[in-house]
Amino acid sequence: MGRWIVDGMNVIGSRPDGWWRDRQGAMRRLAAELSRWAAASGEQVVLVLDGKPRDIGEHAGVELRFAPVADDLIAELAAADPAVRVATSDRGLVGRLAAVGVAAEGVRAFRERIER
Repeated sequence: MGRWIVDGMNVIGSRPDGWWRDRQGAMRRLAAELSRWAAASGEQVVLVLDGKPRDIGEHAGVELRFAPVADDLIAELAAADPAVRVATSDRGLVGRLAAVGVAAEGVRAFRERIER
């Protein structure tokens, strides 16, 4: 069992499935998917989303966090827990994480992990 921080908009934006037409719905779908994965895998998940807090429902096993600049919050959370893994393909964020010894997994690999 491990702990993951998920760069929500980076994961959502990795698929051009029309998510931009319903940003809140896309957030809700990702949180639900992560909740199912957390229950099946025993992983702990912090989902960090950009912007003001939105009502996307409660999702067991997923801690929801909203931030004006998600990358800053992700970097702060990761620095406080170097054993955490971060799901992101954001190059700037990956560099910030590497500087504090935190592993990042690209969103394509992460999606494959949670969709098994």
